[in-house]
Amino acid sequence: MQEFIDQLPQLAKDKHNENKKFFAKLKKKPPKKLDNMMQELHDDEFATTDCLQCANCCKTTGPLFTDKDVERIAKFFRIKPRQFEAQYLQTDEDGDLVLQQTPCTFLGADNYCSIYEVRPKACREYPHTDRKKFQKISSLTIKNVAICPAAYNIVEKMKAQIL
Repeated sequence: MQEFIDQLPQLAKDKHNENKKFFAKLKKKPPKKLDNMMQELHDDEFATTDCLQCANCCKTTGPLFTDKDVERIAKFFRIKPRQFEAQYLQTDEDGDLVLQQTPCTFLGADNYCSIYEVRPKACREYPHTDRKKFQKISSLTIKNVAICPAAYNIVEKMKAQIL
């Protein structure tokens, strides 16, 4: 698994132009049953993918935190939302709340998340491959293919089914 994770950035780079063209076509004319197909591909992939063996998303990127996320996690820690923000978050160049550092502060050495029950919405939905109107998040998916082995596999299987 680690070997595949290490190869992902290069594999994604090699497929970047192909994926970009594919998603451009997909945006213009998505298949009628795309959402159903994506849900099936997502479910099939995650039936055999164990995120605890990987956690590359937590090691290399940080989620965006919504106000609801901050409130929920601060309550979990029994601190005020502003205190949580000051201790763990920063505002990025786009004005979004993100972690101050990567890997994620809440990721344990065993790849378990210490705030899993109250984790941010972005973490709960990652890698977003089962999202409705999937074709609308193509730029995000192209980024995730370089990080998440499951996203890479899902996109490759999707291309094979649609092309």
